[in-house]
Amino acid sequence: MTATDLNVAPGSIVLVRDEEWLVNSVEQTTDGQLLHVTGMSELVKGTTASFYPSIDTEASTLDPHDATVIADDSSHYRKARLWLESTIRRTATPLTDTTLTVSHGALADELPYQTSAVAKALDPSRLRTRILLADAVGLGKTLEIGMILSELIRRGRGERILIVCPRHVLEQTQNEMWCRFDIPFVRLDSLGVQRVRQKIPANRNPFTYYKRVIISIDTLKQDRFATDLRKHHWDAVVIDESHNVTNSSSKNNQLATVLAPNTDSLILASATPHNGKPESFAELIRLLEPTAVTPAGELNAADVKRLVVRRHRNSPEVASTVGGEWAERLDPNNELITASPQEDAVATELAEVWLHPESGVSPYSGQKTVGLFPWTLAKAFLSSPAALRDSIANRLDPHNKLESNRPNATEVKALNRLADLNVATFDHSAKYDALVSYLKKIGIKKTSRERAVVFSERVPTLHWLQEKLTKDLKLKPDQVQILHGGMTDVDQQSIVESFKQSNSPIRVLVTGDVASEGVNLHLQCHELIHYDIPWSLIRIEQRNGRIDRYGQRHRPQITTLLLNPSTETWGGDVGVLSKLLDKEEKAHEALGDAASLMGEYSATAEENAIRDVLAHKREFDDVVKDPEELDADPADSLTAWLDAIGAGETPAPAAPTTRNTTTTDPLYLTDADFLRDAVDDYYGKNQAQKPGEGNSGGINWKEFPEDHLIEFTPPADLKTRLEVLPDSYLKDRRVLTDIKLATNSTEANKLLRAALNDENGSSWPEAHYLGPLHPVLDWAADRCLAALSRNQVFAVRGDVDVPTVLALGTVTNKRGQVVCAVWMSVPHNPDDPFASLATAQPHDSSADMLRAVGFGQSRNNPGGVADVESLRSLIPEAVVKAEKYLGLVADSMTKDTTKRVQNWSQQVDQWSAAADQLPMRTTSVKRRRVAVDREKALIAEMVPDQRLVRPLLVVVPESTPAAQNQDGE
Repeated sequence: MTATDLNVAPGSIVLVRDEEWLVNSVEQTTDGQLLHVTGMSELVKGTTASFYPSIDTEASTLDPHDATVIADDSSHYRKARLWLESTIRRTATPLTDTTLTVSHGALADELPYQTSAVAKALDPSRLRTRILLADAVGLGKTLEIGMILSELIRRGRGERILIVCPRHVLEQTQNEMWCRFDIPFVRLDSLGVQRVRQKIPANRNPFTYYKRVIISIDTLKQDRFATDLRKHHWDAVVIDESHNVTNSSSKNNQLATVLAPNTDSLILASATPHNGKPESFAELIRLLEPTAVTPAGELNAADVKRLVVRRHRNSPEVASTVGGEWAERLDPNNELITASPQEDAVATELAEVWLHPESGVSPYSGQKTVGLFPWTLAKAFLSSPAALRDSIANRLDPHNKLESNRPNATEVKALNRLADLNVATFDHSAKYDALVSYLKKIGIKKTSRERAVVFSERVPTLHWLQEKLTKDLKLKPDQVQILHGGMTDVDQQSIVESFKQSNSPIRVLVTGDVASEGVNLHLQCHELIHYDIPWSLIRIEQRNGRIDRYGQRHRPQITTLLLNPSTETWGGDVGVLSKLLDKEEKAHEALGDAASLMGEYSATAEENAIRDVLAHKREFDDVVKDPEELDADPADSLTAWLDAIGAGETPAPAAPTTRNTTTTDPLYLTDADFLRDAVDDYYGKNQAQKPGEGNSGGINWKEFPEDHLIEFTPPADLKTRLEVLPDSYLKDRRVLTDIKLATNSTEANKLLRAALNDENGSSWPEAHYLGPLHPVLDWAADRCLAALSRNQVFAVRGDVDVPTVLALGTVTNKRGQVVCAVWMSVPHNPDDPFASLATAQPHDSSADMLRAVGFGQSRNNPGGVADVESLRSLIPEAVVKAEKYLGLVADSMTKDTTKRVQNWSQQVDQWSAAADQLPMRTTSVKRRRVAVDREKALIAEMVPDQRLVRPLLVVVPESTPAAQNQDGE
C-alpha cells in the first residue's frame, strides 16, 4: 500500500474532485491503486470513471468515526431498508466464502455435476480461479462457464471479462451469458468491430472502453487487438475450444500466453483437452499454472486433478441427473449402400490405379506425401462427385503449385481418365439417392416442420448437396442452407441462430465440421446424417454431440450413409469404416466418450491411423481398442489422469445459499420487490401502476402480476449499462424504450422457449429475466446509495434492549478484493460496568445480523426516532470496537493467507531451481520463467492488506419516542 492509496473496498464511498463516487472495484497497478467508480452526487450521477489516488491527490474517503445519524420517518423504514439492501448488494462476497451465492439463481437447470465444477473452480484454498473444463460433448460447459463468471462477479472478481470462442458461436455465447446469467457482453464480430470504430477514437484501447467482451480468436489476431491485449489486465478470461491454442508455435498459442498471465481468473474449456502429445496437454496446464509443469515439461498427476474437471454422459453424477432432459439416442442407422455402376467404375479405377496398383506405385508424381494423395482422392470419392472433381482439378491446376511439383504426363493422363469416369456419377449417385429417400422418409418437405442436419467434410459436397436437395425435394432456396468455415462470421452466426427457431425456413442444414464444435443444433432437430464419414472417432463424436446433448427431449437418430463398391479391395475398406462406427457406438454406451479408444486424442492423428489401416500397414484392432480393453489396461498416463478425474474427483457441490434464506423477515422477499420500492422511492409515489395507466413519473412503470412482468422506460443512466448488447436485440425488443422484465424463472423460461418460435426469427426473449445480477438491480442500488448525504446512517427501531450500532468490517488484499466480510452489532449499555471492554458481536451473515436486532420488511414505523443527535456519540465507540474485532479476524486470516502464499513462493523457487539445472536454457524456458515470476508477484498481492469498518445502521428500542406523531402506515 503506497502513501497515496486509500483505505477502501468495493461498496465504499470516496470523494474525488468534490464529488461522491461509489467504488465498484479496486485494482493494484504499477502506478498504485486504480479505483473504478460510479458517480453518486447529482453532477456525476450514473457516470462511470476510473481514478488514480496517486494522481487525484485530493481524493479521500469518509471517516467512519465521524458519521452522523439521521432519522428515517418513511413507511416501514423503507429508506433505511433500501439503503441497507443496496449496501449488502454492493458488498462483494468474500473470496473465502465457499457457498454459491448467485449462480443457482440463473435461468438454468440446477444440475449437481455442474455446481460441483463451479465449487471446484472457486475453491478458496487455491487463491485464484484457474480451471480446465474438459467435460465431454453435450454436458453444458457454457453453462458452467456462466455460473463461474456469475460467482466471480458477485465476489468482485469479474468486473472485466474476456471470452474467446469460435466465431460461429459468438452470438450464441453472448445470448447465453445475457439471457441466462444477466451478464451483458459486447460482441466484437465483424459488425461489432465496425461499431467500435464508430464509437471510440482509433488510438483508444477497446478493451478499456468495453469491460466485458466476447471475441473470436481470429479477430483477436488482428494487429490492433493483439497489441491492445498486452496493455490490458483482465479479472477473468475464458478460452473456449482451448485445444486450438496448444501448438506452441502458433499465433493462437501466442495470444493465449499473453492473456494467461494478464488475468486473475482463467477458464479453459474443451471436450478434447489434449491430442495425445504430453507437450500439448502440458501447454494447456502451463497456461493455468506455470509451475504445474516442470521446466523439463513433465506433468504432475496431483496438479492435473486439481486443475481439471472431466466427466462424460455416463459418469455416475451425470447419468443420475440428466433424466428426461437428455433423451437416449436411438440405435444407430448405418446404411450400407450398393454403389451404382458408374460409382463402381470410379471405385475400380481408384483401387486398381491409385490405391492398390499391382506395380505397387500409383501415378502420383508429386514431391511430397506420395502415399497420401491417393487416399485424398479416395476420401473425396466417398464424399461426393463434386469433391472428387475438386480434388482432381486442384491437382491439375498449374497455379496451385511450383513448376517442379506439377503432375507429369502419366499422372495427368490418369487424373483425366478418373475425371471422365467421375462425370457420370453426378447423375447416378446411389448414396445421394439414399439420402433423398431417407429425408423423404422422415418427412422433410416444403410444408413440414421436420428438419435434419447433414454433415460432410468437403465444401464442394456442401454446395452440390444444397443445389440438388433444393431441386429434388422441391424445397425453396432458403430451406436448404450450408454452413462452413469460409463464410463470414456474421453469416455463420445468422445460420446457426436461424436453425434454433421453430419458424425458421431451414429444413436441411448441410454443414461442414465447423459446426462440430460448440454449436447447439438440438433445439428443433433430432436427425443427424453423416453423408461422409470422418476417419476419426473424435470428429464423429463431436458431430453427434450437436443433437445428442443435454436439453434434447426427442431421442436423437444418428444415420450414416456408407457407399459400398463391388470391387473386392473396397469391401475391406468399407468394413474398416463400418467397424469404426460400431466402436463409436460401443464407446458411447460404455464410456460416454470415444476419445480413449484410439489413444491419439487428435482428429488428424486418428485419421492418419485409419489411413494406415486402409493401406494395410496396421491392423484395425491394434489401432482401435474395445472399451473393455481400456478398463483392463489403462493407457498412457494422460489417459489415466483424465479417467481418474472423470471418476469423481470433483468436490461435492457447495450448498447454494442466498442472503434471504437465513431469515424469516428479510429486507425484501424478491428482487422485484426491491426494484419496485427503489423506483417508487426515487421517482415518487404511484409508480407501480395498473396495466394501461399513463406516465406519472418519467419512466412509465407498469406491472402485470398475472404474467409476472414489469415494464418501464429506462432512464439515460440505465440505458448506458445496456447499450453493449446487440443493436438488433435492443431495437427488436425495444429494450431502450420499454424494457420488459420477467420476475420469476418459470415465466422467464417460458419466454425463452417462446423466443424460439418468434415470428421475426429472434432467439432473444421478449422480456428478460430479472436475475440476481441484472444491471437494472445495480442501477437501482446505486440510486438508493446516493439517497443519503455524505457519511450518514439511519436510525430505526428494532427488537433491542439498548441502542445498537450495526457495522460491516471488510478485509481486502492488495488487489482490492474482499477477503473477508464481518457483519457486526455493537450494543451500547452504559449501565454495564464491562461495556468498555466488550468488542463487537459478529454474525454469520447480514441476514443473521438483521434478525438479531429484529429489523426487516414487516416493521412498522410510528415516526422518525427523536433526538438523533444524541445517538451520534455512539458511532465512534462502535467503530473502535468493530475495528478491534476485525483486527483479530484479519490477523488470523493474514497468517493463513501468508502461509499459502509462502507455499506457492516455495513452489516457484523450486521450479526456478530446477530450470537452472537444465543443461540448455532454451528460449521457451526463459519465457516460462518470466511467466512464473509474474505469477509469484500476482499471488503475493493476495495477502490481506487493508481493513475497513463502515457503520450501517443505529437500532434503538421499540419504545424510543418519535420525533413527531404519525402512523407511518
